[in-house]
Amino acid sequence: MSRFQDFIRNQAKLLIQCFWILAFLLSACLPQIPDPVTTQFPTITPTPTISPRPVSERPVYSPGELVDYTAQSGDTLSNLAFRFNTTVEEILAENSIIPEGATTLPPGLPMQIPIYYEALWGSQFQILPNCAFINGPAQIGFNVTEFVESQPGWLKNHQQYTAEQQRSGAEIVSYVSTSFSISPRVLLTLLEYQTGALSNPIPPDDLEDYPLGYVKTGYHGLYIQLVWAANSLNQGYYGWLVNHLDTLEYLDQTIEHPDPWQNAATVALQYYFSQLEPKALYDYTISPDGFLKIYQSYFEDPWNCEPHIPGSLRQPTLRLPFESGKTWAFTGGPHTGWGQGDPWAALDFAPPSETGGCEITSEWAVAVAPGIIARSDTGLIELDLDGDGDTLTGWVILYLHLGTQDKARKGASVEAGDLLGHPSCEGGESTGSHIHIARKYNGEWIPASGTIPFNLDGWIAHDGAAEYLGTLTRFTETVIASGKAEEKSLLSARKITP
Repeated sequence: MSRFQDFIRNQAKLLIQCFWILAFLLSACLPQIPDPVTTQFPTITPTPTISPRPVSERPVYSPGELVDYTAQSGDTLSNLAFRFNTTVEEILAENSIIPEGATTLPPGLPMQIPIYYEALWGSQFQILPNCAFINGPAQIGFNVTEFVESQPGWLKNHQQYTAEQQRSGAEIVSYVSTSFSISPRVLLTLLEYQTGALSNPIPPDDLEDYPLGYVKTGYHGLYIQLVWAANSLNQGYYGWLVNHLDTLEYLDQTIEHPDPWQNAATVALQYYFSQLEPKALYDYTISPDGFLKIYQSYFEDPWNCEPHIPGSLRQPTLRLPFESGKTWAFTGGPHTGWGQGDPWAALDFAPPSETGGCEITSEWAVAVAPGIIARSDTGLIELDLDGDGDTLTGWVILYLHLGTQDKARKGASVEAGDLLGHPSCEGGESTGSHIHIARKYNGEWIPASGTIPFNLDGWIAHDGAAEYLGTLTRFTETVIASGKAEEKSLLSARKITP
């Protein structure tokens, strides 16, 4: 390269860095939400989704060699350090634009990351962007029932008793999509790819047994198979984002590590199919001719959607989910938001009880912030904080195990502290009356601990060694999760004077 070309390249890098510095500074003028504990960072307006990188052979990098990387939706410093086998400190040292303590990184931010080579990296091909995987803004206006009815496949004629009522095939897909917050388009493509649900009017022979190929007692029929599929997809998606997943094990017991440049949606599909298909078929499925080709034959180009997680995402101010002046027990530290395993998005709280178990209680769960009750189902409501009444956008708080009696109605506007319902055992498995709360932003579950932890009146959530363990801390105080509501788990909601 000539000196002139080298000069031009350096000037281009300088201009890019100046652009991002200006973006950080300008966004600091936006209104800030007070947070008494965590440091504030500016908000970045997301750039359009970046198309997947072209596939090329990865070299054997020297230890600490700098590689180019463009931030993707939902990236954090901790996660990038995990994926590139480096440290947060090393990344910050090479990218002075990033403020220390940043939360999510702005999609499109050019970076250089010190990489430490690891053998057996998997496919570089990106199947879907994260915004097309999540049941978020990209799914607004998509009617599952209308779409399924327009197709000749067997799914439109399927009926099954599911979650306390008879549901059509389309309603089953919608229910699982909503519950696990996974795009219905992804689930429909999965069903078509594996069973011909949209194109073949004849159902598969094993529809009443294991149509998606997961053979295990108790997982019979379309609904439970789809529940397993959605749960497995979330294990891959959030496992990659929260540093729980770094290895894929195939049916032949060989292993690979997801490529460090990979995005969570692609790893989710890799993880799912690695459990079901022989390696040769798996390699085809995750190629441009596999799952993606079927998706594109029914839906628009998935790479047209906007990134759904912006840079410098912060939680709005939230209060504890029980009445002012009351004392409840912190009975469940970070654990699954829905289903099993990742993401550990939820916390549990229980009112005082003399008898324990699933007793009827007069205690009330309350709104943690102003909003609209955007969804109501058996044992649950979803509180939409951005006021548009749509659970696919903005911050949403899921409340689970609310009793039917006195439960806030769908469409109601509430203020922080307003009564929402009584703790119960309704809406899922439970050994005692309590409430389970979890956060979503633009359809993505937000882990209860980590980069953007739950902050309830200044009480900050921290993971434990396993699900349901963990702590809440506020300054020098610590409350320890206990399913037995021991004294160490008790905390009081501050009294609010009118």
